[in-house]
Amino acid sequence: MPATPPARREPLNPGPGVLYLQVKRELLRRIEAREWKPAQALPNERTLADQLQVSIGTLRRAVDELVHEHVLVRRQGKGTFVLLHSRDRYLFQFFRVQAREDGSHLGLRAEPEFPQVQCLSFERQRADESSAAALRLREGDPVFVIHNRLSLSGRPVVLDRIVISASLFKGMTEKRFLERASTIYNLYQTDFGITVLHAQERTRAILATRDAMRHLGVASGAPLLEVQRLALSFGERPVELRTSVIASQRHDYVSDLTRNE
Repeated sequence: MPATPPARREPLNPGPGVLYLQVKRELLRRIEAREWKPAQALPNERTLADQLQVSIGTLRRAVDELVHEHVLVRRQGKGTFVLLHSRDRYLFQFFRVQAREDGSHLGLRAEPEFPQVQCLSFERQRADESSAAALRLREGDPVFVIHNRLSLSGRPVVLDRIVISASLFKGMTEKRFLERASTIYNLYQTDFGITVLHAQERTRAILATRDAMRHLGVASGAPLLEVQRLALSFGERPVELRTSVIASQRHDYVSDLTRNE
């Protein structure tokens, strides 16, 4: 059922910037404040437009951008909802590793495969210089460091090292992490109110380390891909630093640059 609309508010304050961008910022503020929770419907367009004292067209333009940015989702005949992190969204937006295709099939999209995830370790540590800088922490601040191994079709393919702030994820435990109902980003969103909106990534070629040899079953000196991802929430706030080492002998890192247009 759609959420009960809040009491009527004052209109947006006039100020610099296009009006629909002010509406967009206000909607983001309310979502971040969890006025509307993940998977919950927003009030109908007329109610929201009246609250903000803007036209339906202005409101729709703001909503259109938030749909494009994977903050909201429209459901035909049902309304507009705060997008919930799910397995489908994980495969669509964040998991880019796929089995290599035969060259004759290039241009045909392979069916994405959801990885089997095994947690290798879950530890409370102190932030080192690089993770502190990335997550906007002080060096030595408490962090959780998690190592996962991801397999596709039973074959180990990815070794993840995840670093998150212990103060940002208060109440996180190994048990809670292991017993999550869905994806890691779903856990962040539903249990901690932290929504990963998008990520910045850097990719480089590396040679196999001892950890990669042990956990991915690759030979010494084998060429691998390393992807460093900084996951960002509202206001471009960094919430997770993830380093993924990918066995690239039979798998590719696939990016469709037009997919989110």
